[in-house]
Amino acid sequence: MADPSSYRPKPGQIPDAPGVYKFRDEHRRVIYVGKAKSLRQRLASYFQDLANLHPRTRSMVTTAASVEWTVVNNEVEALQLEYSWIKEFDPRFNVKYRDDKSYPYLAVTMNEKFPRVQVMRGHKKKGVRYFGPYGHAWAIRDTVDLLLRAFPVRTCSAGVFKNATRTGRPCLLGYIGKCSAPCVERVTPEDHRELAEDFCDFMAGRTGTYIRRLERQMADAAEEMEYERAARLRDDIDALKKAMEKSAVVLADATDADLIALAEDELEAAVQIFHVRGGRVRGQRGWVTDKVEAVTSGDLVEHALQQLYGEETGDAVPKEVLVPALPEPLEPVQEWLTERRGANVSLRIPQRGDKKALMETVARNAQQSLVLHKTKRASDLTTRSRALEEIATALELDSAPLRIECYDISHLQGDDVVASMVVFEDGLARKSEYRRFQIKGFEGQDDVRSMHEVITRRFKRYISDKERTGEWSPEDAADTPDAGAPDTIDANGQVPAGGLTEEDGRPKRFAYPPQLVVVDGGRPQVAAAQRALDELGIDDIAVCGLAKRLEEVWVPTEEDPVILPRTSEGLYLLQRVRDEAHRFAITYQRAKRAKRFKAGPLDEVPGLGDARKRTLIKHFGSVKRLRSATIDQICEVPGIGRKTAEAIVAAFARAAPAAPAVNMATGEIMEDEEPTSAGASDTGAEEPVTAGASDGVTEEPVTAALPGSETEEPTSAGASGSAVEMPAPAGIFGGEDEEPVTAGPSGSADEEPVTAGAAEERRGQQT
Repeated sequence: MADPSSYRPKPGQIPDAPGVYKFRDEHRRVIYVGKAKSLRQRLASYFQDLANLHPRTRSMVTTAASVEWTVVNNEVEALQLEYSWIKEFDPRFNVKYRDDKSYPYLAVTMNEKFPRVQVMRGHKKKGVRYFGPYGHAWAIRDTVDLLLRAFPVRTCSAGVFKNATRTGRPCLLGYIGKCSAPCVERVTPEDHRELAEDFCDFMAGRTGTYIRRLERQMADAAEEMEYERAARLRDDIDALKKAMEKSAVVLADATDADLIALAEDELEAAVQIFHVRGGRVRGQRGWVTDKVEAVTSGDLVEHALQQLYGEETGDAVPKEVLVPALPEPLEPVQEWLTERRGANVSLRIPQRGDKKALMETVARNAQQSLVLHKTKRASDLTTRSRALEEIATALELDSAPLRIECYDISHLQGDDVVASMVVFEDGLARKSEYRRFQIKGFEGQDDVRSMHEVITRRFKRYISDKERTGEWSPEDAADTPDAGAPDTIDANGQVPAGGLTEEDGRPKRFAYPPQLVVVDGGRPQVAAAQRALDELGIDDIAVCGLAKRLEEVWVPTEEDPVILPRTSEGLYLLQRVRDEAHRFAITYQRAKRAKRFKAGPLDEVPGLGDARKRTLIKHFGSVKRLRSATIDQICEVPGIGRKTAEAIVAAFARAAPAAPAVNMATGEIMEDEEPTSAGASDTGAEEPVTAGASDGVTEEPVTAALPGSETEEPTSAGASGSAVEMPAPAGIFGGEDEEPVTAGPSGSADEEPVTAGAAEERRGQQT
């Protein structure tokens, strides 16, 4: 706990001007961001007697170790900068609204030649019209199904559209009249875009004009005795009215407004937003937040407005925003909303009439949302807390391990040896902190030695970060050779600058130490991890291992394992951590193996990237023709100089002549005369691993694997020996030499390598 007086700025040092300030902790992490009309007066309020501060404010100032500020011209700029910094640094003591789901929107892709109506989630894209959000995707589909009768806009994907264009036949919706079939040129692009604009106008609330126009057209058709056309128009009107009934009229004056309501207690607050367009409720969403700072209802409203409109412009910001309490001061917020919209925005509290009644409905929804959230969270918190306490008791830890890191080694018969690091904080996976390693200290299969290398590399970086902040004395790290050597790379393939920097305040690769290190394995792996920590002089991190066979928990100082009950929540948590590390390691190992199988001679040519590989293949038509080309012929390819052409010829010359591929069913030799695509295996152009995967540690998108599926392979430490291999004929995977590949999905140990000669022999026996 820090003393605020130790980092209090000197008198007169703080300017008396608008600005934004940041509190940082001892690790240079930004823990709180705030704005002020007068920085001097606001910051002075933090450096007073701790007994006079709110408990949450007291916790923040005693956690902080420094404060800094940025002066701006006015309060509107301060509001904008505060929002940007909160989004960038994610401070732990700021109010952050957590969305319990990704709300679906009805989107019209007006940025395409033939606009498409579809359901969209996530970040909004430029040139796309959005309506919503809706509570459920099925509500959007029901609405669209009704509107397509009157507005037959395209709804198919790009693949279906291209296939219909190629075959000259529309999809089912084109045959039944729910699509104008621009894929087969039934309508021009201009007519189809006009249909999409009418659809958007109707969804935006301009419904009365369009229905009256259809009614006039229906009457005219009836007078001209075009009864079939009149019947179609009648059905279109009925469909539009049914779609309108799905969103009842709540404000009779066709108002465009957003209504924000709060429900709060001492610890948490829930926010509900109703989006009203054309007097009808077009969307609804809700957030929940922890009150980690001393905030009023007006402050909560201000934070909600920042999150709601921080990235919106134009009509996405309504003319009127109704709130339960006004932020203080009001003028900067209202001016900021006006800038976002480009026109005046009214921010006020409804006092009477329909708007006040609707606000009460929104408030009831907020109260129900808070009650439901507390019911769910109480169960989750109780279970996670019990699991952490059971682990602490079983391992005799001083406190519950709030941050757990787990490591696993994965390989295939000693090839492509990799490791994974997964992180759980407060019993929940922190996927942004996951890391992956390549074992580069030696070659071959040695799980114990691999574990020692991974733990050493990870905590060398931890020591390096602490040295930069002065928390680790040189004597402590004297026995640590090359402690600052960068053995990680980021997602862009660049070596990071190191630990936490003063400029950004965000955590780098290995900034935070865990309270518990879990390794996937038994006593040998645990001993290797503990030895690595001892060699680095680290004695405040506990180590344990979880063996797969009997789910035994091994600790370094005990001869016998710790046995947790099968129904223990602590054991369940350790299993989840271990299984996640196993899954993450296998994903990386498979990607590396796939990349190695697809490597070819062109990968050895320095400076030859994917783009020029594709150009070469496109120019010659196939790898076989490229292999037989001369240097002068290769120089004719745009972008290929003579030096590169000589390197390409040399690479093919070094490679062994490719054996012809064999059809296993007939025994026939398959000639490589067909043009090869730009991503053919010979070029090595296909890269299943993101940039930076060639060495060290990289971040990787995490996808869930199905345990027990046929594709699950025993590639992790201790299980790799059960994999079955069979040789593949040269040329299948693009390499000139034979490469081993794993057996098919069956994975049976009885399968034998099949060659062309074996296939002929079997056909002879059958004959």
